[in-house]
Formats: sequence, structure tokens, C-alpha cells
Amino acid sequence: MQLPEITNEVLGSPKKLTPAVLQVAHMLGMYHAELARVLGLNCTDIGEFTSIRKFLQPGTHAWQQAVLFIRFYQSLYLLMRGEESAMCHWLRAGSCELNGVPLLLIVDDQQLSVVLEYLQSRLPGCETG
Repeated sequence: MQLPEITNEVLGSPKKLTPAVLQVAHMLGMYHAELARVLGLNCTDIGEFTSIRKFLQPGTHAWQQAVLFIRFYQSLYLLMRGEESAMCHWLRAGSCELNGVPLLLIVDDQQLSVVLEYLQSRLPGCETG
């Protein structure tokens, strides 16, 4: 199964990246508070994104986290062959390899890049050392 590559148009546009991040969080069953913590923002910011009063801004920490979050979703989607229930289960189940629950690592421990790196290492065609 091939997931279309997120284009630079999406990753370079506040008006496209912001709703993409909101959609991914929704598809993964994440609360606004959890997404806010992943992005390093407040819940009110997520509410303003949802109501289209505010957008992620390029060059900020939140923007960088949003790009990683989209890449995280892409990798998880590919590994789970797009099966939403499997994706949500993996996110909430304990992982010996990650030494924790992926959702908690991402939300509470700010380890999105670690979880993303782990997922990418599991993708077909990725060499592991």
C-alpha cells in the first residue's frame, strides 16, 4: 500500500498544514489537549486552529512538530496498511522496543522524533544496523 507523499505545498502552507494536523489527530483519536502538548501549544491554540481563526506559523517549534507529526502518521499508516483500528491500537499499546506506550511517549515525554525514527526503521526497504 502506497500513501501519497505529502507535498511541499502542504508542508509549506499554514492554511494546508494546520487542517492536515487536525485531521491526523482526529483520525488517531487524539484529544485537542494531547495534540497541543505534541505541538508545544495551549488548548486554546488548537481551538483557534479548529475554528480557522489561527494557523501554524512557519519557522516555529509548533510548525516543526507538525511536520514531524504528519511524517509520523504517514509511517504508521504504511506499517499498518492503512487499518485505522490497528493504528489506534498500536498508538495506545505498550511497546517493548520503545520502552513505553507510543502515545504517552509522544504526548508526555516529547519523544515524537524518537517514535518517528522507530517507525521509519521498520518500513520496508529501510536498512537496520
